[in-house]
Amino acid sequence: MKKNSRTVVALFAVVMLIALQVMHAASYAGSELSGKVAETMNSGGYTYVLLEKDGEKTWVAVPQIKVTKGQTISFKPGYEMENFTSKTLKRTFEKIIFSAGPVE
Repeated sequence: MKKNSRTVVALFAVVMLIALQVMHAASYAGSELSGKVAETMNSGGYTYVLLEKDGEKTWVAVPQIKVTKGQTISFKPGYEMENFTSKTLKRTFEKIIFSAGPVE
């Protein structure tokens, strides 16, 4: 195996271990997320959306998409994390759900 191939395999293994640790630390939020966009921002390749529904607010992070304040939207279920710190936003979210994206 060439040196570059070994490096790629080692890097992939490290990324997979980190991903498994994150998934283990998160709990699965199994229901569809929907509501009106109360706030949104883009950073680090993600769109952060504060959904409001029936007086409750929920932060959702998805791969970067275009959304606007006031828009009604539904997202796929995802993993909930507590006390997640976004380094690019320099902000900690008490609870946030990482979703694969909007329901189509």
